[in-house]
This record gives sequence, C-alpha cells and structure tokens, in this order.
Amino acid sequence: MGVHPAGGWGRASRLIKMVLLLQARREMTAAELAAELEVSERTVSRDVLALSEAGVPVYADRGRAGGYRLVGGYRTRLTGMGRSEAEALFLSGVPSALRDMGLADAASAAKLKVSAALDPALRDAHDSTAQRFHLDAPGWWQAPGRPALLPALADAVWSDRRAAVRYRRKDGEVARELEPYGLVLKAGQWYLAARVPGGEGDRYRDAWRVYRVDRFTEVTVHDDVFARQDGFDLSAFWAEHAAAFARAILRAEVTLRLSEAGARRLRHVTDGVAAEEALSGGSVDGEGRTTVRLRVENAEVAYSQLSGLGPECEVLAPPSLRARFAEAARRTAALYAADDGAAGPASAAADQR
Repeated sequence: MGVHPAGGWGRASRLIKMVLLLQARREMTAAELAAELEVSERTVSRDVLALSEAGVPVYADRGRAGGYRLVGGYRTRLTGMGRSEAEALFLSGVPSALRDMGLADAASAAKLKVSAALDPALRDAHDSTAQRFHLDAPGWWQAPGRPALLPALADAVWSDRRAAVRYRRKDGEVARELEPYGLVLKAGQWYLAARVPGGEGDRYRDAWRVYRVDRFTEVTVHDDVFARQDGFDLSAFWAEHAAAFARAILRAEVTLRLSEAGARRLRHVTDGVAAEEALSGGSVDGEGRTTVRLRVENAEVAYSQLSGLGPECEVLAPPSLRARFAEAARRTAALYAADDGAAGPASAAADQR
C-alpha cells in the first residue's frame, strides 16, 4: 500500500512555533509548551536553551508557578505564511477535518503567525470566536469516520498530483489513475471528486467521478502534476452531483394518504425534495387527508421511513407494502390490547419488584 505522507514538523519548525507561542501569550509554563508542541518538558528545556544560544531572549521564571517568556518586548519577524498554512487557515473552522487530512500542524502554525502579527489587543480573537461558534460535521448517532488513506488523498489534492488507486466496489476491486480535484465532508463521510483522464478508446476517458474515501484500499501519489481545468468549482460540482445522486436512487414509487400532521412531517422522514414534489402534486379529500405519490429508494427503505409517521400515514400502494403495514399495525394493536387493565408480562414483572 503506497501512501505519500503529509509534511511533518522538524526541530526548526518546532522552535519557530515555540517563539510564536511565547510572543502571542507572553508567558507559558513548561507543561503548557510541552502540550502545545506535543513533546516532553525535558525537550522544552532543551529547545529553550537552543533558542537562547541562537540569540532569542527567552527568560525562565523559576519556581512552581514559573514559566518562560520573551524579554524586552522581543518580536520575531518569522510571521510570513507559507501557501499550505494559508490554505489550511481557511479550514480552521473544521478542526476534525484538519486532523483527518493531516493538516492540523499547518493550520496551527498559520493561526500562530496571524496571532503574532495582530495588535496585542486582538490576539484573543481566535479563542473568543471558538467559544461562540463551532461546526460539528458528523450527523447524530453516527461515529465520525477517519479513513486511513485520507491524508494521502489530501496531499494529492493540495499539490495537484495524479494518484494510482485501488477502489472497493460491490463487484470487487478496480484500479484507476485519478486526478484528485477535491474532498468533501458530508455528514461525517468523506468523498473524493476526481477526474479519470483515460486514454483513446477508454470509456472512462475524461469522466468525472465521486468516490467514498473509506473504500480506497490503496493510494500511491505520483510526482507528476496535472493541470486543473479552468473554472472548476467544487461547491457547484458537488451540488450537481448530490442532486443527481438523490434523483438516481429514488427508483420506486408509493402512494400514500396523509393526515395534516403526516403531510407536515413527511419531509422530515424521507427525502426532502421528493416529499415537496409529492405534496405539491397531491390531492386533498373531503376529510382533509392528502393523497400523494412519493418517490422512494425501494420498498424496504420506504417501510423504515414511513413507519415513523404511524397512523398519520396510510399506504395505498403498492399492495405488498400496504400488506406489510397492515400486519405491523395488527401486531402493534395486539401489544396494546386492553386485557382487564392488566399490563403486559414485562411490565407486570417490573411492578412486582
């Protein structure tokens, strides 16, 4: 399995980061520096000595409450931001995404450099904002995924380099040469938007594809750089793909009769666009119930989704799905059937405890 690693921090980068930290926060303990730099306190002591020998005036306050600070208002001029740091800064509102893609160090350095360049009165702006706004990308009741090959793909995307991949599909693994254009984090799931260059006679030539990142089994990033197509807009591409995907998977249709409450809740239990289309074309009877034809993925998915509407939804067609709901209704009624006011076996046993 080939993986092109994202960049790592050497000692020189760590020393620069230490100076920027002390410049931004005035004074820090050895423990605080060690936590920020992800090293031991012994390493912090050695790095402070190295900075002193290099002419950086780092002063150590002794004692339990002591720490390190820069003397005499020292300010480093090492605040120039590299391209990777600047690009990562725009993702700093999604810290989990930065960690997954291996860009946390670049974003951290960029924030420090911005903080060091700000007026002292504005240096708490990042912390102030972070206390008020946070983006939580994964959906509820869903553990966020962290695909092992995501950093390699992120590196290829940042540097516009081709990648040889192996991808797991339902019918087995396939090998592809890709031009990785962009990564999308959707409800906790990572996707890669890529162009398949292909060759003469190749049915995949110049095809655009979207891949789930957790299904890549191998990624090898090449050294050669591809030329990105002018005008490519990842946001627009994804919106078009998502809409096409939603249309493509809704291959079946069911007919429903909904109460007013069921009509209000329909868009919350099934595809929102499909629900709006169904309701806009529905007809209301004399009892105030709306009959609609709803596009769904399949009968199994429809049963799972529409069960959440309970008696606010009556399935009229197809007959097999109606029969399934009727059987479920009979079983539910049997569970709650009155039997001289007695509770069921489980409840009775609980009452006796």
